[in-house]
Amino acid sequence: MALRGGRLPVWRFLRLLAGLGAALAIVTAAPADARSWRHVYRHAYAARRAPASADPAFAAIVVDANTGRTLYAVNPDAPRHPASITKVMTLYLLFEQLDKGALTLQSEIPISEHAAAQEPSKLGVDAGDTISVDDAIRAIVTRSANDVAVAIAEAIGGSESAFADMMTRKARALGMTRTVYRNASGLPNDDQITTARDLTTLARAVEQRFPRYFKYFSTHEFDYGGEVIGNHNHLLGRVDGVDGMKTGYTRASGFNLLTSVHRDGRSLVAAVMGGRTAAARDAVMETLIAQHIAEASDKIRPGALLAAAEPVAAPLKLAAAAPAGRPGSPPAAEVPAPPPRPGASPLEEGDAAAADDEEDGARRAVAPTAAAKAAPRPAAPAPVAAPAPQRAPAPAPAVASAAPQRAVAPVTPQQRGWVKGPDPAPPPAKSPAAAARSKEESEAPRGDQARSEPHGGWLIQIGATDDAAKAAGLIARARSIERVALASANPTTEKVTKGGETFYRARFLGLDSASAENACRSLKKSGVACFAARE
Repeated sequence: MALRGGRLPVWRFLRLLAGLGAALAIVTAAPADARSWRHVYRHAYAARRAPASADPAFAAIVVDANTGRTLYAVNPDAPRHPASITKVMTLYLLFEQLDKGALTLQSEIPISEHAAAQEPSKLGVDAGDTISVDDAIRAIVTRSANDVAVAIAEAIGGSESAFADMMTRKARALGMTRTVYRNASGLPNDDQITTARDLTTLARAVEQRFPRYFKYFSTHEFDYGGEVIGNHNHLLGRVDGVDGMKTGYTRASGFNLLTSVHRDGRSLVAAVMGGRTAAARDAVMETLIAQHIAEASDKIRPGALLAAAEPVAAPLKLAAAAPAGRPGSPPAAEVPAPPPRPGASPLEEGDAAAADDEEDGARRAVAPTAAAKAAPRPAAPAPVAAPAPQRAPAPAPAVASAAPQRAVAPVTPQQRGWVKGPDPAPPPAKSPAAAARSKEESEAPRGDQARSEPHGGWLIQIGATDDAAKAAGLIARARSIERVALASANPTTEKVTKGGETFYRARFLGLDSASAENACRSLKKSGVACFAARE
């Protein structure tokens, strides 16, 4: 601490008093916390705005999910390694298969020798076994299981390298212009890069496109084979409103965290990348949430909705993995490598007091030296400052667009080894009166039977299924829940055929933007998945 004339500067003295005051308030209000000085110090630090970090590997961004407005940014477009946050895109492509009815949550995914041989963290499923889609999602969200991520990639893409091409093409479709994927797990690969801004784009796309499956990211623990697996995201249940999404760590990336927050109608997505320890990374994220949640809007701006990207067809013929320049992704030479983390010792990157299972597994491939192992470990990690915001960061030049793809035949669910789960139980038999009413309604002229040209307005999609009757049931359920807002809407079951597979989209057409957003928000509160978009 610098002294001027042998005295403590006034501004440092006032800042010290503010921090001590916050610590005293916490000790007084919560006696249980007083037994953990590390907890007290972290909250005292979060009570004040710290000076900017000098670590060039650090990157962070906070985005208002309701409006798309950037509230805070430091190096948001600089290239960084995503580590296990990669798995959010892996799940996005899996959710697409669920959404179009190609498989169900009960479908079984086979585990290959390649998948079973992945480095920890992993679930430990043996080669030749299978895992249900529901368990696979939970294993990735909680343990960040690399073996399960690869099994999903092989089931959908035929091989992990082909699936990585699909991930990169999907990133382009969502507007993630600076992201390149080389594997499905996030294990170290120099060419696998992203940015903090691209990660928040992905987080918003997952929630808007798949609200039904987004809830998986809130899973606190997962019971598999008698073992209870806790979530690596330590902010779940600790910070009000945090409901996902994903942590990540490799030696090259540092400690990363992608977070979703919903509080009092406000919604944030935030990314922190390049933290020196897990605890310091979490402290920075907690500080950013506290500082910017009040700036977020509690009203959804229709123009902030992301375009719903169409599913990417899986390739039939699998190309051998190449180190760079795969079809569908920019050449590696056009993507700048993330900067090294200066002065980062193995001990800093392997702080066992702050690391979780995922981070332990990533460190096994780069074990610290004997001298580092013997070095004394500090009692508590030094807090990492949240850098000063850059309100208008200069946009980085966009990466070259994806190379044109050769048309290929899709792989059927049967060829991928999927086993479709049981169909839902049939509805109870209708009474004679109800059957008569249904007949009258079916004979009456309906807007969904006479759709011709788009109305040019807004639509709500309730879901997609492989059965027209099920799609009609989704529409009926939505209308029974939101009678007023959907009274003037035009319900339709749109038949779509892609890759030899047919499914039906349940939609309401002819709405204005405000009505579509309000109705969809109300349906979500009632447990009905939906998203609003332009027709």
